[in-house]
Amino acid sequence: MNGPAPTPLPDGLYAAPEAFTLTLTLGGRYAGEQHWAIHPERSAVVARVQTDFGGVLPEIRRVQTSRVHPRQHTSLGYAEGDGRGRAAFEVNFDRRAGTVTLRQGRDEASAPLTTEYQDPVSLLLWLRALVARDPAHTDPATPERTHAQLTGGRVLIQRLPDQEIAGAVCSGFYLRPGGAYVFVEQAAPWRLTRLIQPTDFGPVEANVSAGAARRAPAGGAPNGNAPRRRRA
Repeated sequence: MNGPAPTPLPDGLYAAPEAFTLTLTLGGRYAGEQHWAIHPERSAVVARVQTDFGGVLPEIRRVQTSRVHPRQHTSLGYAEGDGRGRAAFEVNFDRRAGTVTLRQGRDEASAPLTTEYQDPVSLLLWLRALVARDPAHTDPATPERTHAQLTGGRVLIQRLPDQEIAGAVCSGFYLRPGGAYVFVEQAAPWRLTRLIQPTDFGPVEANVSAGAARRAPAGGAPNGNAPRRRRA
């Protein structure tokens, strides 16, 4: 099965539970909050993202859960719903059986697993790991352009010039199709400082909030993007 080479992690990244919050805005006006909780398990890193839209957007809750390979940072499984009951959309990557299974509502379909996949959450954690490994982009093996495979199709990723956000120098990425932007802090703890997602309402920004990237209490359970076109 083809896939990206493992990305070595610096000490501390995903070694302990962490939680942080991004504030959503649309046209400079409050549009909700996005709560991230990440914790390591024995064979995976689990990320739960709860987005509560509000303000100038309709009040909707979206909960995304991703299980990520601890070394390759590719998706082991993904679920999305409103946090009440069973997820409305799920995908599972079974490497032993060599299959990828998607479920949406009552519909289910399977296909051969022939490559490594990302999901909407694992993709962001993978970009974060790339920045943590090579923050100044000095490694000639780190390309200006790369790609990731989602179940909805291939995502092309272009590295952008560095940008200062919230007092921190950040690496930027532009994703297409979709036209999303991702910015990651170049210094530890390598925060996701800004996400920009085009929507039917206009581009929604998610910006790092004060006190972001706090470590969750040891042993604590993680707590639980704008309305967007689905790509998983």
